[in-house]
Formats: sequence, C-alpha cells, structure tokens
Amino acid sequence: MDGTMKNYYVKFMYAFYERGNAGFLCLIDPDKQKPAEAAELALRCQANGVDAILVGGSLMVKDNFNETVKLMKQKIDIPVLVFPGIFNFVSPYADAILFLSMMSSRNPQLLIGEQVRTAPLIKKYDVEAIPTGYFLIESESLTSVQYMSNSLPIPRTKLDIAVSHALAAQYLGMKLLFFDGGSGAKLSVPKEMIYEVKKNVSIPLIIGGGIRTPNEAHEKIEAGANFIVIGTAIEKHNDNNLIKDFAQAIHS
Repeated sequence: MDGTMKNYYVKFMYAFYERGNAGFLCLIDPDKQKPAEAAELALRCQANGVDAILVGGSLMVKDNFNETVKLMKQKIDIPVLVFPGIFNFVSPYADAILFLSMMSSRNPQLLIGEQVRTAPLIKKYDVEAIPTGYFLIESESLTSVQYMSNSLPIPRTKLDIAVSHALAAQYLGMKLLFFDGGSGAKLSVPKEMIYEVKKNVSIPLIIGGGIRTPNEAHEKIEAGANFIVIGTAIEKHNDNNLIKDFAQAIHS
C-alpha cells in the first residue's frame, strides 16, 4: 500500500458517518459455502446495494479463507474487509482488516494476545488495519462467538456498562465501534443501547447479529447506528430482493 492509499478504507467508512448516511455491510462466512459460491454471493450483494463485504467467522474449518477473498476481489469493486472473529486471519488479497480488540471480554488473549500474533502478518501483507473496539451483547442465546471466546456478553439492560465500554474504546483510539449479538443471535442489539451509546461517543457505530428483517435494520439506523451488518439472513434466504429491501431500509 503506497502513501496515497494510507488509511483509505477508514476514510471510506468515515465518509458515511460524516455525510450522515448509513452503510450496509454483508458478512460472508467462508466456512458456509465454497469460495466460488461466496464470491458469487458478494457479486449479488454489490449489485443489490451492499456497500462493503465483511469476510470471516468464529471458526475456519475448511481452510479456504484466502481463496475466498481472492475470488471476491476478482469479481467485485466494493471493499472487502476481513472480520476476523475469534481467531485472527489476515489475507494479502483483502482491502483492509477490522483489527479487533474484544473490549467486552476480560480474556487477555482477545484484548491483546491475538493482536500481537497478527500484527506481523498485517505488516508483511501491507493490509490496512482499522482499529475497532468489539463488544459482544447479550442475545438470549449461546452464540458461536460467545462460546469460542469464553466471554460474558454485556447485559442487554445495562446501558451504563455499554456506554462506559464504548467511551473507553474511543479514548483508547479505536476508529470504529462494533456492537454484536453474534451470528445467529436470538435477539439483536437493543435500540435503547444503540441510542445511549451513540449519544455519548463521536466515532462510527456498527451493529450486527440477529437482525432478520429490513424493518429491524431501519430501527437500528433510527436509533443511531452508522452501519448495519447482515449475514445469516442473506446467506439463509439467498434472495436478491431481500438484499435490495435491506439496502433500501438502511440507506433511507
């Protein structure tokens, strides 16, 4: 990455925030489909209003991560960002990586341990790293990320705890906040929590996990979310019209 491209993708994310627009991110898990199928899904997402693709998951059993990212970059023009899940992955083909610190956890491996292991690869591949505070929120179900991280989520009703963690992330220099119910969550991040966090911070807020309908996505935007992540709903239904409906609800 040359000097002219430095922080390009963090600026891409902040452009939505500064314009007062909301962004639509689709999360694609390489473990759930073959690389060619994942790339085709990314192409359909681009054609139907998705602004960027997140690639990642809590496990990587099939060992097709790099191939998936490479094929996506051959097919689409929108950014492909690594969302590393519990175990950190870096791909030389990705545009950037959300360099996560799981700030809702008290597990030091997720606060700094995995990041230390990953940093040399980020430098080697010259992939843009976007410092991101990651927060797991109670969803009334045991999600993969909760199980794999061995972490207690922030309780849904403890808005003061959520706000305090978000402020800590901002003061530590994080560029983005990612509040997540987890893949396949029974309940999504409550709009009351989104509202209180957004009222107290001045950096973009990403909301994901358990959002099943365009109307629910729109409610998160109304509460203050800057980006909505949809994964399971799109992968499960495989419906271009549903992607369009999500895009309209988020962008409006």
